[in-house]
Amino acid sequence: MTGTPAPPPGRLPVSLPEARQALHDGAAVVLPNPAPLTHVVTARRAPAVNEAKGRPAGQPVALWAHHPDTARALAEDVWRLAPGPAATARRLLADEHLTVLVPVHDHAAAHPWAAPAVKDGWMLLFGARPRSLRPLLDAHPVLYVSSANRTGHPPAATTADALGMFPATVPVLAPQDPADASGPPSARRATTTVRLHPDGRMELHRHGAQDAPFSSPDAYLRHLGERYGQVADGDGVTGRRGGAAWGPGLSP
Repeated sequence: MTGTPAPPPGRLPVSLPEARQALHDGAAVVLPNPAPLTHVVTARRAPAVNEAKGRPAGQPVALWAHHPDTARALAEDVWRLAPGPAATARRLLADEHLTVLVPVHDHAAAHPWAAPAVKDGWMLLFGARPRSLRPLLDAHPVLYVSSANRTGHPPAATTADALGMFPATVPVLAPQDPADASGPPSARRATTTVRLHPDGRMELHRHGAQDAPFSSPDAYLRHLGERYGQVADGDGVTGRRGGAAWGPGLSP
């Protein structure tokens, strides 16, 4: 990967009202995350997210299930999960701020708002809901989201990274809460991605910020299993990496 360019002279981040208006107008916007997560790029249309990243417009992206109504609709009609695993999925998204792969029913792609996040029977979801961004997020219950990086660059860890990496047509919002800007940028990473199987088994699909402090994938998955009522290792929680579907090129 190449280094992150410096911001162009005079380019500044936008205000929260400006970011909200840009989303309303259909633009992609780069938003901050609390430590230890890197920034994300989001939009009301999936192609806008991909175009901001400089990749094919039709590439699958994650659905940002930040709104309770969105998560409820998914659990009722889209996810191929029993009530127990569905509740686990919602907590992994809302409490752990993970990216989660969940199995979906065959008719999932028939929902126009869900289809951009579905590939080969799995849906990719992101669920963080930072308090400082709620005035913006609540106005847009359906958003698509991906790591804030252009091809060949790591995800933006700071506002300066994002301003230097993305073109001027993609507004960048600075952290709205000083606590969200805490910690060294080098310690920030994109989210860990966990695959949740229909029987409730959890599988590590992509390493990231949440599993980084743990000694191994198994140790992190045991932690999740103990916290959310799953049984570790041979009885359900595994440490295997993800398969061909949603491989590295299709990560959020």
